[in-house]
Amino acid sequence: MKIHTSLLLVVMSSVMLAACSTSVERLDAGEQIDLSGAWNDTDSQLVAEEMIEDSLSRAWISKFVSSEGKDPAVIVGTIKNLSHEHINTNTFVANMERELINSGEVQFVASASSRQEIRDERADQDLNASEATRKEAGQEYGADFMMQGQINTIVDVDGTTQVRFYQVNLELISLKDNRKVWIGEKKIKKLISNSKIRP
Repeated sequence: MKIHTSLLLVVMSSVMLAACSTSVERLDAGEQIDLSGAWNDTDSQLVAEEMIEDSLSRAWISKFVSSEGKDPAVIVGTIKNLSHEHINTNTFVANMERELINSGEVQFVASASSRQEIRDERADQDLNASEATRKEAGQEYGADFMMQGQINTIVDVDGTTQVRFYQVNLELISLKDNRKVWIGEKKIKKLISNSKIRP
């Protein structure tokens, strides 16, 4: 009897361990998957693509090229997350930077944090690199425009059903005179049924 009980415990333990094991499936990074209804990688990519495409199709860019005789230099500034949920704005900024650079229509200036690291390296070169390979200070390319913006949300809840409304607003501002040369807006609305996530 003891042998049968021990054998039964071993079998049950094996079944429970198998049921609790982790399963991993590799997916195409471009595949659109929305599990919770919260802001995700698909939202970030689509919003960045659409808004940058819109910004580069407007009159400000042709006017700048016509008056200055060069492509505008752009930098992405702060994108504020004013939503009710945690949104990693760094990935959204990276998506916008990629779209701007790959468009070939603007020059792109590194962010403040990136510039500081490069300046530290330049200062190190000033002391340690040969004169032939040393990069001089004071040669940085100044941006003509800065893009700033914010992400807002409105959540409407009834029981386990939610409507999540995201609104992304971006502005392109001239660093020379603080003129706003482009304002963009993108809205996303999601209906979530049987929701277990808090608003």
